[in-house]
Amino acid sequence: MLEVRSILVVLDPEHAHSRALTRAKLIAGVTGARLHLLMCDKRQDHSALLSLLASQLHDDGYDNVTHEQAWHDSLHESIIDVQQAEGCELVIKEHRPDNPLKRALLTPSDWKLLRQCPCAVLMVKTERPWTGGVILAAVDVGNHDEAHRLLHTSIIDHGYAITSLAKGELHVISAHPSPMLSAADPVYQLKDTIERKYREECAAFQAEFDISDEHLHVAEGPADVLIPYTASKYDAVVTVIGTVARTGISGALIGNTAEVVLDALECDVLVLKTEEVKVHLTELARS
Repeated sequence: MLEVRSILVVLDPEHAHSRALTRAKLIAGVTGARLHLLMCDKRQDHSALLSLLASQLHDDGYDNVTHEQAWHDSLHESIIDVQQAEGCELVIKEHRPDNPLKRALLTPSDWKLLRQCPCAVLMVKTERPWTGGVILAAVDVGNHDEAHRLLHTSIIDHGYAITSLAKGELHVISAHPSPMLSAADPVYQLKDTIERKYREECAAFQAEFDISDEHLHVAEGPADVLIPYTASKYDAVVTVIGTVARTGISGALIGNTAEVVLDALECDVLVLKTEEVKVHLTELARS
C-alpha cells in the first residue's frame, strides 16, 4: 500500500460527494501517489467537474493529478481499460450494493471488477475515518500452496501498511473447516484434531508475521460468515482479503469469498490477488 505510486479513483456521476476520493486523498497524502480521476459515463459530459476537482486537489497540495472521462462497453471494462493504460497499481471505487433481485439475475459490476481487474481494488463502503480503527486481515492459514503463501504475505503486508497509515490496530481472522467423516485425511474427521492442526500451523504463521494471540482469531466455519462476524465484533474500518478471481460457470455458481462478503461487511474492503492471477488478468486485459 505504501509503495503505490499511481491510484485510479473511480468517481460516480450520480453522487457528487465521493467517498472514493476521500480515501484516495488519505493514501496519496502519505505515499505521494499520483491520482488519476475517472468518470465512467457515456451520456453526459463531466469535463468541467473533473477539471474543478483536479484544481481543488492541486490547491490542497496534491500536485500530481490527472483526469479523464471514458466508456468502453461496460463499467468494469471501462475501469480496467483505463487502469491498464495509466499503469495504476490501485483502484479505489465506492461500492453501492445492487438490489437482491438484480443481483440474482445478473453478476454485479463490482463483482466483475473484483474478478477481472489485475491490480488491487479498494471498495469504499462508509465515510468512517480509518484513524485509530481496527484493520482486519483475512487469511487461510491451512492453505500451504506457494500461491496462497505469497497471497497471505501480501494480505498481512497490506494490513500492516494500512495500520501504519491509520495508526490503527491489526487483527487477523482465519477460518477452518468443520469435521467431515468422509474426509480422506483422518485429521479432518474430528473436531479436536482439526483444531490442533490449525493451532500448530497458526503458531508458525504468528512467528513469521509477528501476530500476537490477542490479535489472531481462529474459528470453525465458512469464511464468508466468519469474516463479516469478526469485522463487526471488532468494529473494523477496513478488511483486507484475497481472491482467486474465479470466472466462468464455477464463478457464477460458487462465487468468491471476496464477492460474497462484499455486501455483508460494514466496512471498506481491500481485495488482493495472487501474482499468477494478476499476470493472467493483465494478459486478458491487453488482448
